Amino acid sequence: MIPMVDLKTQYHSLKSEIDSELSAVLENTQFILGPNVQQFETEAAVHLNVKHAISCASGTDALHLALLAAGIGPGDEVITSTFTFIATAEAIRYVGATPVFVDIDPKTFNINPQLVDKAINEKTRAILPVHLFGQPADMPSIQTLADKHDLIIIEDCAQSYGAKINGVVTGGIGLAGCHSFFPSKNLGCYGDGGMVTSNDDAMAEKIKILRNHGSAQRYHHDIIGYNSRLDEIQAAILRVKLRYIDEFNQNRYAAAQQYSEQLKDVVTPPFEDGIGNHVYHQYTILSPQRDLISKNLAENNIANAIYYPIPLHKQKVFASEYAGIHLPVSEQVASECLSLPVFPELREDQITQITNTIKSAF
Repeated sequence: MIPMVDLKTQYHSLKSEIDSELSAVLENTQFILGPNVQQFETEAAVHLNVKHAISCASGTDALHLALLAAGIGPGDEVITSTFTFIATAEAIRYVGATPVFVDIDPKTFNINPQLVDKAINEKTRAILPVHLFGQPADMPSIQTLADKHDLIIIEDCAQSYGAKINGVVTGGIGLAGCHSFFPSKNLGCYGDGGMVTSNDDAMAEKIKILRNHGSAQRYHHDIIGYNSRLDEIQAAILRVKLRYIDEFNQNRYAAAQQYSEQLKDVVTPPFEDGIGNHVYHQYTILSPQRDLISKNLAENNIANAIYYPIPLHKQKVFASEYAGIHLPVSEQVASECLSLPVFPELREDQITQITNTIKSAF
């Protein structure tokens, strides 16, 4: 069996370091906002070359807290991609704002800046681009639009930890970047976890207060906040993995290049636009024969997944409100996309086995 991501192999490669850090946490017994949380935030900020990194309980919470701290609320519209995980739009709804779904670029699967431009109106307050599958969105174009219309940018970096655009890390371009440490992410913990990055002092301070019951000083509560704190155990695990994240991303990239070379005449491999470096959280192909390929892989004990089978504007929760919207590129991509196993420990022989299995489907 070849899994989508091999967390067990990775754990065993880091077992001595992780077990040692976990033992120290248990011995220390400082489980909430303890030293590992503080040290991880400092180390992540240095690694990403941003001024502030504020951890929280999940990537979804990171989006929610960032939108709140940016002052987005009822009556505001936030332009975002329809081809993404539901959390992107959920967070917009949480603050009472309205998601405005636009279509994607057919090659990168990221939000199309030309369509963002057309969607801007007097109610638009923010643009929320998603760096999908680890491919940075076209941030230079999005930044130009934001500057022109005085809009806030909140980046969804749940799948792009370590990716850069013209040398600047995703999450360091907009007012805030929102990261997820779900176990399968490029930098993942062993539960839920998230982080907001920002170069804005006021933004960072507001998020610190929001994540901790609206409190900057213990038992002094200035605003209504939330209980959204990264667990000390998860922070200890993330500190170990952070030491290896560049190597992990390089290994993902190498695996993707081998895939693309072997599949270039069979399916449409992922596209790299040259604006940013792809970190391949997912390796996603396109093929009209997607279902045939998926079935053949499954029959040969090779995991595969469809991210995402239904664009957000077609999801039941949004379908009636957005019934008049037709976003053809997202709908077409959703009908043809298939993600293959990709993780730092994926071997060359496993990639060849997977590509040969795909070819045999035809």
